[in-house]
Amino acid sequence: MTRRAWFLVVVNILLPGSAQVLAGSRRLGRFGLGATLALWVAGVALLALFLVSQAVLFDVVANPIVLTILQVVLAGYAVLWVVLTVDTLRLVRFVRLRSGARPLVALLAVAALVVFTGTAAYGAVIAGATRDTITNVFASAPPEPPIDGRYNIMLLGGDAGPDREGMRPDSVSVVSIEDATGKVTTLGLPRDLTDIPFVEGSPMREKYPDGYGHDDYCDVDVCQLNSIYTEVSLKSPDLYPAADAAGSEPGIEAMRDAVEGALGIKIQYYVLVDMYGFEQLIDALGGITVDVTERIPIGGSEDLSDVGAWIEPGVQHLDGNWALWYARSRHGSGAGDYARMERQRQVQQAMLDQLDPANVLLRFQDVAQAGSEVVKTDIPQGTLGHFVDLATKAKGQPITDVEFVPPLIDPAAPDWTLIHQKAAEAMALTPAAE
Repeated sequence: MTRRAWFLVVVNILLPGSAQVLAGSRRLGRFGLGATLALWVAGVALLALFLVSQAVLFDVVANPIVLTILQVVLAGYAVLWVVLTVDTLRLVRFVRLRSGARPLVALLAVAALVVFTGTAAYGAVIAGATRDTITNVFASAPPEPPIDGRYNIMLLGGDAGPDREGMRPDSVSVVSIEDATGKVTTLGLPRDLTDIPFVEGSPMREKYPDGYGHDDYCDVDVCQLNSIYTEVSLKSPDLYPAADAAGSEPGIEAMRDAVEGALGIKIQYYVLVDMYGFEQLIDALGGITVDVTERIPIGGSEDLSDVGAWIEPGVQHLDGNWALWYARSRHGSGAGDYARMERQRQVQQAMLDQLDPANVLLRFQDVAQAGSEVVKTDIPQGTLGHFVDLATKAKGQPITDVEFVPPLIDPAAPDWTLIHQKAAEAMALTPAAE
């Protein structure tokens, strides 16, 4: 009976349902075996899909309906495993075992129950969190094809915070991805850019035919690139009545028109990243590590008379609050818009480095919750698989980075012909993509 007990517990671990087929309710056993084999088949199919096409796999598992089904199936299987394990312990008949074997048999069964049931239950939680994040962050619109062989995405780094009203896109750039190769080009625009031309057909072009901020003309106090978002959001959202229905905002659409006009390109999608929300996401990741080149104050006024603390030069591990100060600080030796732009991109890169699979899986729920509050975009859910494929292609390739800042251009008197020329050169397709 002791040998029989060990055998039943082990086969229940290796093939749930088999213990019931051998020594208990065959109906329950057949159901357990069928569910187990179905999961095995699904797992093998997903593994094969991973080896053949990660893009298709991501399209499948990122579908909210599929994730809902997966969540229900995993939760149901966790319950089924509990039932099968408890029934297996009943079949063991502890009273007929050698006394020394009883606690060992029970310990093995309970340990396996905790490990496998907990894994299935956690998988159900991850599936639900992933579904909620994808639904909350990404649009349900149909995907768009590349334009001239590229996907152009406007990236706005919003500088919100408790010390100010609303949010301003202090970091403005375009990430251009070559569809055939995954090669990435980034084009950075300073927030203090003036005389910005809007793309033809834009309602803002009718309002500012000579460019936004020409002769210091605009409807807010400061007439520069990031003021466009503020002005349209607060004073003329009616210029873009269809923005909300398209998963965007009037201010974002005005920024899109401005960036298209400034660079002479077409932008398919946008991503708005709330820098203030970075605090939650960075804490969810366990902090970030950055190489600080200059002493940065935490708090304090412009004359640095009441600084609370300092971020010292060197490699530093920052929590969310200090990382936010590092990205946003306007005072100290590292002050100035261009220095802040560089620090914000350094924080973004550090976050990408920290987003390794093991770390994300360990803190998945916190990361997913924070991510849905940090990012807003109109990238369709159906494009995610293809973008994962492009990201895989991009690994190991150098990134072409063009920053339209001095001495290349003067933000107060930009040469738009030069900017268009440099943007076109940077975005020229590689021979492999032509």
